[in-house]
Amino acid sequence: MNASTPSALSFTETLSLLSLFLASFGIIANTFRGDGEPLIASLALSGIAFAATYAMIRWLGPTFMKAGLKGKDMSKVHKREIPETMGAVCAVVYLLIIIVFIPFPFYKDIVAATSGGGNRDVVIELEHVQTGRFLHRFPHSKLASYLSAILSLQSVSILGIGDDLFDIRWRHKFFIPGIASIPILIVYFVDFGVTQIVIPIPLRPHLGGLFDLGFLYYVYMAAVAIFCPNSINILAGINGIEVSQSLVIAFLLVLNDCFYLLAPYPHPATDSHLFSLYMLLPFIGVSLALWWHNWYPSRVFVGDTYCYFAGMVFAVVGILGHFSKTLLLLFIPQIFNFIYSAPQLFRLIYCPRHRLPRFNARTGLMEPSVTEWQYPPKPIVAVFLKLLHRLHLLRVTTNHGGQITESTNFTILNLWLVWFGPRREDRLAMELLVMQTFCGLFGLFVRHNFALWIFESDNWSVKSS
Repeated sequence: MNASTPSALSFTETLSLLSLFLASFGIIANTFRGDGEPLIASLALSGIAFAATYAMIRWLGPTFMKAGLKGKDMSKVHKREIPETMGAVCAVVYLLIIIVFIPFPFYKDIVAATSGGGNRDVVIELEHVQTGRFLHRFPHSKLASYLSAILSLQSVSILGIGDDLFDIRWRHKFFIPGIASIPILIVYFVDFGVTQIVIPIPLRPHLGGLFDLGFLYYVYMAAVAIFCPNSINILAGINGIEVSQSLVIAFLLVLNDCFYLLAPYPHPATDSHLFSLYMLLPFIGVSLALWWHNWYPSRVFVGDTYCYFAGMVFAVVGILGHFSKTLLLLFIPQIFNFIYSAPQLFRLIYCPRHRLPRFNARTGLMEPSVTEWQYPPKPIVAVFLKLLHRLHLLRVTTNHGGQITESTNFTILNLWLVWFGPRREDRLAMELLVMQTFCGLFGLFVRHNFALWIFESDNWSVKSS
C-alpha cells in the first residue's frame, strides 16, 4: 500500500479490534453453559469475522501488491495503485467462520440428546417402541444444508479468484455458478423436493390450484444461482458499489427473516429463516470490514471474487431457505441492469472492454461513458438506439448527416448519469444505494401485504371468504 494507506493497524484500531474479538470470544464461551444458543453464537462469530477481515485486509495489502494483485483507480486525478482481489480475504474468513459455526446449531443433538453427552439419550420405553430404547435421530438433512452451502461457496470463490488472476472471458464464466450450485440443488431435491408452484387465483380455472414444473424448477433455481453472482459483478465500476449493494440486500434479507422469527406464534418456516440468518450474519461481518476499506476514496479493490462470493451467499439462502422468489424482489435494480445491459452483454451491440462511467479530471465528476462508432451502425441498430434516445434511456450523438457517432454504454450507472447529470463518485454510489434500499423495501412490502390479492393464503394469513 502507499503512504496514505498504512498496512499496519493504528493503536486505536488494534485496541478496538482486540476488544471486539475478546468480547465475541467470551460470548461464544458463555453459550456452552446453556443449549449452545446458535443465534447468539452467530452474532459473536460475526464480530470475530469483522475483526479478522479488517486486520487481514490491512496486513495482506502489501503482499497482494507484490504478487501483482493491484490496480489503478481510474476515477481519480492521481491514478494510484491499490491492492486488488481483497474479496478473496472475505471469502476465506467467511468460509472458516461458517465451518467453525457448524457445531452450534447441532449442540443439542451432539451433546444434550445423544450418547456423546453422558448417555443423555432421548429414551422411549419398550411399550412404545418394539425394538426397545430409541436413540435421538441426528438431523442429517440440516447438516447437509450447511455442508452443501460451504461446498457451493468454495466452488464459486475459486471461480472468482481464477477470474481475478486470469481475467476469464465473460461468456466462459457465465454458467459456472450454475455448476457450483449443484450441491445445494441435490440437497433441495433430497430434503424438500417441492417443484410445484401456486397458481394465482385468476388463472386457476385454466391451470388449476397447483402446477408442477418438475425438472424446470431446478433449472429455475440454477438460473437464480447464475444470476445472483453475475448481477452483482455487472453492477460495478465505482468505489464501494459492489460491497454496498450486497450489504443492502443482506440487511433486507435479515429484515425478512425477522418477520418470521418475531411472529406471535411458531412459524413453520422458522428453521429455514434461522438458517438464512446463520449464513447472513457472518457475511455482513466480513462485508462491513471490506466496505470500510473500499468506500470512496477506495483503499482496496474487491475484485470479482467478492461479487461471485456475495451473489452465491444470496443464492444459497434463497434456495435452501425456500424463498427464492422473495430474494428476486430484492434484486430489482440488478434485474433491470441485466436486462438493460443485455444488448451489449450478448454482443447485439458493440461492447467495449470497460463500461464504467468516465471520470472528468477537469470537473472531478463522473460522466456517462460512451461507445464510439467508427462506422455507422446497421440500420436496425440505429433505429433501436434512436428509439432509446427518445425514451431517455440512452444518449446518442449524431453528425450533420444524422448518423450516430457515439452512444452511452448500457449500464444503470451510465443511465443514472444520463438522467441526472454528472455526479461525484461517492454521491453517485449513495444515490444508487438509496434507490436499491427503497426498491428492496417496496419488494418486501408487496411480498407481505399484497400476496393475498392473487393468492388465497400467505405465510402469515389466509384470505377471508
